Amino acid sequence: MGDHTINKVYPMADAKSRVTVTPAQPSSSLGHHLRPPSEPPQPPQTKTMHTHTQTNGDQKINKIHANAKSVVAPPLNHHLRRPPLPPTHTKKQKRSSCCKCICWTLCMLITLLIIFAAIIGILYLVFKPKIPNYSVDRLTISQLTLNLDLSLYARFNVQITATNPNKKIGIFYQKGSHLSVWYKNTNLCQGSLPVFYQGHQNKTVLNVALSGQNQYGRTLLAALQEQQQTGQIPLDLKVDVPVKIELGKLKLMKVRILGKCMLVVDNLSANNKISIKATSCKFRLKL
Repeated sequence: MGDHTINKVYPMADAKSRVTVTPAQPSSSLGHHLRPPSEPPQPPQTKTMHTHTQTNGDQKINKIHANAKSVVAPPLNHHLRRPPLPPTHTKKQKRSSCCKCICWTLCMLITLLIIFAAIIGILYLVFKPKIPNYSVDRLTISQLTLNLDLSLYARFNVQITATNPNKKIGIFYQKGSHLSVWYKNTNLCQGSLPVFYQGHQNKTVLNVALSGQNQYGRTLLAALQEQQQTGQIPLDLKVDVPVKIELGKLKLMKVRILGKCMLVVDNLSANNKISIKATSCKFRLKL
């Protein structure tokens, strides 16, 4: 038999199940039984393959390119950027140093105060200081007249006894003392104590002359005369005396003796004997 081609078509519901068999051999292959495939054949996937012959040099270049893909190239201006500086803590350091200075200053002040208090305590225990006592023994009026300008001129003489009760402390009375006599917040006259030294446990009698002038003389004189009819005229003697304390041979800083004596007298007639009916004095030290 000559070369021929047998095409057998199996009846299928779908055109995709149609298979065409083209044997490559002559009639001797007719004895083979053709069986339909269990599944329809899938169309072959065509891939375009490009064959390149690479030399050793090309392989090295490809490797270099492959490695270069994984490396990120730096920006062009990387040389202009400065590296980040480490964080600084200047503010915290300044705050800590300020806190240390404040703490040291407070500690020094507290230490100095403690030392000063200890010294004062020791001196107090050793010398046992006491405030001097003052008393008003006598009051006389040498002049109390109304001038032509209706101002009142007054001149008083006050006898004061100053007592130093301390056994180991002396008192230096300095310049700048001030004594004044008042009637209901109205100044009548003023003067000062003499400068002197008062020794340990000493009593000193001082005669102090006070003088003054008030511009509201007529009104003031009328009030004094009205008060004199009652037989009780309240007067205030105010004292402000700067002194220096002597502890043994040590002279301390200057302090001030402040005091007030409330007096009640029977009359304010000039050149008459004035009786002091009541007196009350209080004194204190001012640093």
